[in-house]
Amino acid sequence: MKDLLLIGIGPGDPRQITYEAVDALRKASVFFVLDKGPDKDELVGLRKAILQRYRPEGGYRLIQVADPLRDGQAADYLGAVQGWHRQRAALYAQLIDQEIGAGETGAFLLWGEPGLYDSTLRILDLVRERGVSLRLQVIPGISSVQALAARHQVPLNRIGEPLVVLPGRRLAGLGAIDNVVVMLDGQCAFAQLDDPALVIYWGAYLGTADELLIAGPLQGVKAQILAVRERERQRKGWIMDTYLLRREL
Repeated sequence: MKDLLLIGIGPGDPRQITYEAVDALRKASVFFVLDKGPDKDELVGLRKAILQRYRPEGGYRLIQVADPLRDGQAADYLGAVQGWHRQRAALYAQLIDQEIGAGETGAFLLWGEPGLYDSTLRILDLVRERGVSLRLQVIPGISSVQALAARHQVPLNRIGEPLVVLPGRRLAGLGAIDNVVVMLDGQCAFAQLDDPALVIYWGAYLGTADELLIAGPLQGVKAQILAVRERERQRKGWIMDTYLLRREL
């Protein structure tokens, strides 16, 4: 039986880590970090900074490995993601089996909240199917959605109204938009909307020194968001953003 922690570390600011997460960080013996390539070295660096802040005494091992690549251009999106998950599961099974010794606890540091748009729990189901026995603990974290609402000082829900959270690729097929949080919108689906009643609250690199915020009527600010987004993506090599769209009542 291998002991494993999934620790939600928030959207980037080490101060947004909970006391429960700090306790988990101090419990782990080995941390697994997926390297997504030189363009995203900063993401690895942020994880290391969190460990230096809360584990300054050391006493742990950091295992950094290359993340399997996903075919982002595949026509079969679901099939491509499932294949990518299987590759990750094979890697995770090997790491867990070989790197977590007797009496040790392994950990993954996961951006935001492990239960919201993170694939690790699903991948660990595949790891178990490969015969790896796990004793798992999940530590919740602050999500980019919560950070976005806090930064813009707006409630996510309005009275008696539901909140929909979806990926950018599903926005066009949603129909009427009343109160929607959009994540993982690499294609900037908001730019295709022409409803004059929509307001957008957009944020990128939330919780980091490079945090960016733009808000206003969608038709008035979407060109600005597109320009800022592309500028920053070119400058940093990556971008993580999310936004709230809502219809003015």
